[in-house]
Amino acid sequence: MDLTTPTGAGVARFGSGQAVRRIEDEGLLRGEGRYTDDLVPQGQLRVVFVRSPYPHARIVSVDIEAARGMPGVVHVATGAELHAAGAKPIPGNPAFRRADGPGVTSPRRVLAHERVRFVGEPVAAVVAETLQQARDAAEAVFVDYEELPHVTDMADAVSGKAVLAEGAPDNIAAEMRYGDAKATAAAFDRARHRVAMRIENQRVVALSIEPRSVLAWVAEDGRLTLRMSSQMPSGVRNSLCNDIFGWPRESVRVTVGDVGGGFGMKTGIYPEDAVVAWCARTLRRPVKWIADRSEEFVSSAHGRDQVAEAEMALDGEGRILALRLRTQANVGAYATGSGMVIPMVVGPWVTTSVYDIPLIDFHFQCVMTNRTPTGAYRGAGRPEAIFLIERMMDEAARASGIDRIELRRRNFVQPQQMPYKNAMGQVYDVGDFGRIMEKALALADWSGFPARAEQSRRRGKLRGLGIATFLEWTSGNTFEERVTVSVQADGTIEVFSAVNQMGQGIATSLAQLVVDVFGVPIDRVKVVLGDTDRGDGFGSAGSRSIYIGGSALSEGARKTLERTRELAAEALEASAQDVDYREGRFTVRGTDLSIELGDVATRQPQQRIFLESTTAVAGPSWPNGCHVSEVEIDPATGEVQVVSYSSVNDVGRVVNPMIVQGQLDGGAVQGIGQALAELMAYDPQSGQPISGSLMDYAAPRAGVVACEFRTETDETIPCKNNPLGIKGVGELGTIGATPCIVNAVADALARAGRREAARTIQMPLTAAKVWDALATPAV
Repeated sequence: MDLTTPTGAGVARFGSGQAVRRIEDEGLLRGEGRYTDDLVPQGQLRVVFVRSPYPHARIVSVDIEAARGMPGVVHVATGAELHAAGAKPIPGNPAFRRADGPGVTSPRRVLAHERVRFVGEPVAAVVAETLQQARDAAEAVFVDYEELPHVTDMADAVSGKAVLAEGAPDNIAAEMRYGDAKATAAAFDRARHRVAMRIENQRVVALSIEPRSVLAWVAEDGRLTLRMSSQMPSGVRNSLCNDIFGWPRESVRVTVGDVGGGFGMKTGIYPEDAVVAWCARTLRRPVKWIADRSEEFVSSAHGRDQVAEAEMALDGEGRILALRLRTQANVGAYATGSGMVIPMVVGPWVTTSVYDIPLIDFHFQCVMTNRTPTGAYRGAGRPEAIFLIERMMDEAARASGIDRIELRRRNFVQPQQMPYKNAMGQVYDVGDFGRIMEKALALADWSGFPARAEQSRRRGKLRGLGIATFLEWTSGNTFEERVTVSVQADGTIEVFSAVNQMGQGIATSLAQLVVDVFGVPIDRVKVVLGDTDRGDGFGSAGSRSIYIGGSALSEGARKTLERTRELAAEALEASAQDVDYREGRFTVRGTDLSIELGDVATRQPQQRIFLESTTAVAGPSWPNGCHVSEVEIDPATGEVQVVSYSSVNDVGRVVNPMIVQGQLDGGAVQGIGQALAELMAYDPQSGQPISGSLMDYAAPRAGVVACEFRTETDETIPCKNNPLGIKGVGELGTIGATPCIVNAVADALARAGRREAARTIQMPLTAAKVWDALATPAV
């Protein structure tokens, strides 16, 4: 029996390793995409939410009588009505604790009841025949509020100037400690060099092109069906049924079509999703809500927003002895599960990064404020952690006088240490961090920087050189995925996975993995995603879609091929050991007897060969890289421009080089956006968001990057934790870009004699902020 990987035209043109054009794109380019708003069922109603204009207030009353009587209005829902109907609050994470007992958060209701805690919190929902009628009626809803003291700053929150939740007078929802404080203190006592920095990671928003959207209706079979823009349809269904309404899970189906970006922001259930579902089930008519951009700014989960007091101890040779952190995360008005896991678990896992740091003393606190709750945003904890350690590494080089490249070389975890357990107990399976850095230095022409800096000087510009060497963790910590594979009578291979596409080419990469197994052209592979009736699974987050979902699909395809081989052998009256397979056809070795895939399926009772398979990987993957950037600064204005960006990325086996490069480069632009421009700002006096539109929020622009990216991948170190050798890639570019750019600006400031500014400057590095740093006297 031929058990070798199929070869031939199909694999050569469409299998993994090939830059196959995305199979999703043709329909999208033709305008045939099927986003949630493209579905318009007969009798559809529209929802508009009435939102709190106050950061903190008691709801005295909600008067909906005038709105009810307006044209086209079908229903006006309030928090009191949903509460009376049995809707429970969206749960947080009960596993976390405060220093004095269980963790604390306020109940987050699907419509605010009795109290609002942030600007934009939904208070009522107006359901009408048309969107304009719903908007008009929403303006007629009168909510009487009694303003309460508010806090948007963590220092004010911890001091108790306003209290958001019972049992937390200091607004600390939960906290975690890691490491050995006593041993770390002893290491600092004997250290030759000590570095201390305050490092801020500002609040940002996801800005997916398609906003959050949900359409719900009661299907002909009586079940509630949701069509959503979501990364985790199974999670949404489970939250609706298990946590909020107590509905039987089999009574709810969640589907996902095309999704215009997610970036982690669309990973869980939101109050609006639950309200739309309840309205559709109650009114027995289709109900749709499509967020507008202003709503997204104030009600979708924000990202980052952490402040750390960081200290590093080094010996006389520059080897790191210990790392000490005191970090607070502003989780907003409600301490959500992801909002707490990200700063207190995921970030700490990677904080020591690619460096062999023996001792840690970490203390993390999640602080509630009257801001929008935080959640996952591309990288989710890893960008914050890597930004911190990479800023510390460059500052340690300046403080110790050791070249920053040499300092990194002396502290890298070495290949012979693999598998390596870091100070947080996380195990890296493979990695050759020093070699990846050397390749990046060559790609970026690191040694040629002085000549380029002189050219910039002659043009009246300052030039800075930045670097980030780093790793990240991928998997979402859910290592199992279920798939189905079906060989159809026409020879099509239909596969289903619970991972979801969000515009990043997942369907294409999955199809290529099927081609690897079956050796057929890619147009004979049909990928089905996003339907809880077809199967459950974790979904897409944590760069796990191909690493875990792809591994499961590859294994499922192989099992299906072998089952089909057995059936072909029966049809050909031969032993399966004597049946070879190539490019969709089974042949009895040494004869002219053969049968096509589709013909084997036709012979089955259901005219298909169907197999369900569940596969688990052995643990997370640890993609890593080295990014090098150069910036030019106009000292007259402080404007920063990225003039060179190079990266070498160890992502294991690459399924589609074009898609991988797109993920790396696109992620890098998002990281550059945070470094130079983005900030979701709040006025501390009024508690109002002051960058809540694209007129005020500075998304990255094409002109910020005045160069072509030089991006390379290294496939020589395959992951050992999954059968394909793949490592996650979707967030790697974002994680490396932010510290790389900030280190480049800090380098330019240090070269200009602004040594203290290089240490203390905080993101975003706007022109005004950089100009102000340059205006300080040189030291």
